[in-house]
Amino acid sequence: MTKIGFDSEKYLNLQSEKILERIDEFGGKLYIEFGGKLFDDFHASRVLPGFEPDNKIKMLCKLKDRAEIVIVINSNDIAKNKVRADLGITYDQDVIRLIDVFRSYGLYVSSVVLAQFSQENDSAKAFEENLKEQNVKVYHHYAIKGYPNNIPLIVSDEGYGKNEYIETSRDLVIITAPGPGSGKMATCLSQLYHEHKRGKKVGYAKYETFPVWNLPLNHMVNLAYEAATADLNDVNMIDPWHLAAYGKQAVNYNRDVEIFPVLNTMFEQIMGSSPYKSPTDMGVNMAGYAICDDEVCKEASKQEIIRRYFKALARERRNGEEPAESVKIDMIMKGNGISVDDRRR
Repeated sequence: MTKIGFDSEKYLNLQSEKILERIDEFGGKLYIEFGGKLFDDFHASRVLPGFEPDNKIKMLCKLKDRAEIVIVINSNDIAKNKVRADLGITYDQDVIRLIDVFRSYGLYVSSVVLAQFSQENDSAKAFEENLKEQNVKVYHHYAIKGYPNNIPLIVSDEGYGKNEYIETSRDLVIITAPGPGSGKMATCLSQLYHEHKRGKKVGYAKYETFPVWNLPLNHMVNLAYEAATADLNDVNMIDPWHLAAYGKQAVNYNRDVEIFPVLNTMFEQIMGSSPYKSPTDMGVNMAGYAICDDEVCKEASKQEIIRRYFKALARERRNGEEPAESVKIDMIMKGNGISVDDRRR
């Protein structure tokens, strides 16, 4: 019998309560960027035994009367026929799949955003026609020169102002995508710009399960996330902004820490002041509070790290690739006393 280390029911309740609190904090409407997988989250279920792969969907179903979903896809990914490695389908095919799955749960999908849109991109235009035939609203967002560092241009009528304003009707707007680099955060910030120009009170938050901010940096659950994203060059780190603001350690990852000064300036430009003192503040992840047996989760995470190592080795050999990913995971293992001999038989 599998030992349980995670209380899913507690998690669902805490997470939905936290999101509702965040809506109230902003006094009206919340745009929330959903990272990772909204369903079929088998990584989470492997490292947090008791976590159900569709927990995020179940949580959203608790809020479905207040929530709507906007899916973002990078138009360049459509043109390149970018494929999801885990599913073997293209990003545009996955958008159609996501719409169908969300609707099967009774969730409202209001629209799709074509990010980095160009009239010369025939593939994106054909996909737009396909969506419209299925009665899905489509909006265009454009590339902004110097993004994300040219803030005066970005936060102007020639930057975010050129993007089409997404019409939304509910107070919780979920921004999701078929994969990383699709433009979720840019879509949220663009909407903040347009909403504030219309005199509306709105806020932004981020929801990613990993890394778990209130677990130690070298906790096995967080190390397993680093192993799972070894191909992306993500690195878990102590959030220096959180430490400086509150004198407390919190775990985040390098991309969010690096982009935070830029985001903070954007918030100040758009909203008059920034609501956040650190990238960790932006998050609404309550997973760490639902761990009910830490040792069970540590052992499960150790097994996941070793599994990822063998998986990387096999793929690199099969494809004749340089052993970059496996070497990175091997370093995580050696630095934390993990051996392939620890793998369960």
